[in-house]
Amino acid sequence: MLENRGSDSLVIIPTYNEKENIANIIEAVFKLEYDFDILVIDDNSPDGTAAIVKEKQQSHAGRLHLLQRPGKQGLGTAYITGFKWALDAGYEYITEMDADFSHNPKDLIPLHKACAEQGADVAIGSRYISGVNVVNWPMGRVMMSYYASAYVRLITGMHVRDTTAGFVCYRRCVLETIDLDKIHFKGYAFQIEMKFTAYKLGFNIVEVPIIFVNRVLGTSKMNTSIFGEALFGVIQLKVSSWFNPKFKRKKLK
Repeated sequence: MLENRGSDSLVIIPTYNEKENIANIIEAVFKLEYDFDILVIDDNSPDGTAAIVKEKQQSHAGRLHLLQRPGKQGLGTAYITGFKWALDAGYEYITEMDADFSHNPKDLIPLHKACAEQGADVAIGSRYISGVNVVNWPMGRVMMSYYASAYVRLITGMHVRDTTAGFVCYRRCVLETIDLDKIHFKGYAFQIEMKFTAYKLGFNIVEVPIIFVNRVLGTSKMNTSIFGEALFGVIQLKVSSWFNPKFKRKKLK
């Protein structure tokens, strides 16, 4: 456990070439009225993202942490690494968030409250729980994302409107109960797999409405292969769940 841990809540931000955004997103989180710590997981960004984080650490000692990996290993593995680090460090609430301001840092507050005060085990920053709240995406991409979530709901039976959402707060007990070493997918299917696993284990999943804004600076990491993994991986998740004895037990308290 970290002796100098400043908060009970950690925000995990994976990065690859986010020099235009990382300093501003760090400061935006630290300016919130609730004290969140931050863990940046950088996959050896050639643009110097990690160096910017190290510079910021000088003025945010004990609250800003950095893990550097040797290269791009996938979003899912970055979060699994971050989840394990957070559990070892003793955090009670762990939130995953993008570095590019697609997720408004101010929305960390209602996500945290949903878990800390309102009984949620998993709180999802949802683009689709109150309509379609996406700004500056091409219509084709909006439709693809929206109907992909509908497809996931149909196959899995989850009552989650935004199944591919990447803005999610977990209570510690959820990540302790899930066997993180057996989470298979690395791209957008990782987000579905985590939600589906929590759902099958009986955890309380809620959706908090957010407005998702397409990045202004930097380059999107989204591609068709990542999206395809999500679509075709859903059937594999559903079939595998039929043979997983852990899904027949109730959640841990």
